[in-house]
Amino acid sequence: MDVRTYSELFAVREFRSLFLANCAGIAAHTTSALALGSLTYAVTGSAALTALSMFGAPLAGVVGSLTLLSAADSLPPRRALTLAALVAAAGTAVQAVPGLPIWLRFAVIALVAYVGSITGGARWSLLNDILPAGGYVLARSTMNASVGVMQIAGFGTGGLLLVWFAPDQVFLIATVLRALAAAMTWFGLRERPARTGERATMARTMRVNRQLWADPRCRGLYLNLWLPSGIVVGCEALFLPYAGDRAGFLFAAGAAGMLAGDVVVGRFLSPETRRRSVLALRLLLPLPYLAFLLNPGLGPAMLLALAASVGFAASLPLQEWLVERCPPDARGQALGLQQNGMMTGQAVFAALAGLLADVLPTHWAVALLALLSLVVTLLLTSSLRHARPVPPPAAVIPVQPVSR
Repeated sequence: MDVRTYSELFAVREFRSLFLANCAGIAAHTTSALALGSLTYAVTGSAALTALSMFGAPLAGVVGSLTLLSAADSLPPRRALTLAALVAAAGTAVQAVPGLPIWLRFAVIALVAYVGSITGGARWSLLNDILPAGGYVLARSTMNASVGVMQIAGFGTGGLLLVWFAPDQVFLIATVLRALAAAMTWFGLRERPARTGERATMARTMRVNRQLWADPRCRGLYLNLWLPSGIVVGCEALFLPYAGDRAGFLFAAGAAGMLAGDVVVGRFLSPETRRRSVLALRLLLPLPYLAFLLNPGLGPAMLLALAASVGFAASLPLQEWLVERCPPDARGQALGLQQNGMMTGQAVFAALAGLLADVLPTHWAVALLALLSLVVTLLLTSSLRHARPVPPPAAVIPVQPVSR
């Protein structure tokens, strides 16, 4: 059965469970991050520590990618994802302890993020196991869209909860959501064997990383997935200094564009059209932000952010190509490496954007980052020439000789 529509996608019971568990986990993460940021700022008064408490967790992915990332393939996927959900639930419950020292809170954040970074690839590789061939892009785009929606809902709900409850109590609510995510993962997915019989070790992790990086096709895909979009996230990181208390409108416009791109590319484009659209989407990502050099008002800036964010959907066909190129027994690690590298790149370029905005007018910094992303996009285009899967040849009907 081919999966072409949302009704067909959600008819797959295991996908429903994976989707709902992911939604509960994202809602818990955003709600607890807001509570932690509020508590950190109240205790330390430091904007830097507050930002690190809310958005610094992806940096743990660097350590995960260099140590036990192979756990995404060495553990049965249901166990790997349930383990990550249980560790996250325990970590959130610890955050609910009143008077916990800040250093211990940060240690808990790092541990939870580390476990998530080494098992996260199992979630994306599992999509290929629970869905028929060709369903990956629609499923991944649906999961991406749910992340944006649940982040908005989580931050909004978290803000309201902090009006009514103390941060410690909000952590308890997030713990319940984490526990629900663990339950839906364990009871909603069936047991599958690990992708490889090898144990999760640093040696295997580094060996597979070297193999993936040594393949010029995989290397080109990784660079295209990490760098151009990461630099553009730096543009988004300057929305607050650019628009002040109206920055929320720019973030909302960007989220709407990303959602539109995921829906159109994931749901309505055929595999061949997705292949042909990659270059246009990659160029669409940085080009609108060049217009920030003109210091546009809020309305035009929202339109530019919306249009640019549609280009993030280029990651869907690129991930599809990566799945086809990487070894089946290392698919979880390959996708985990892509996810960790993307999140790390976003954090690094967001910090770089802040440094630029300290020495340049904000609209110049946005345009400069957009130009850098465009140049990197063009330089990396040739690396995709051999990474693109060759479409299967059309079936040829043999001509039967005519009897005379």
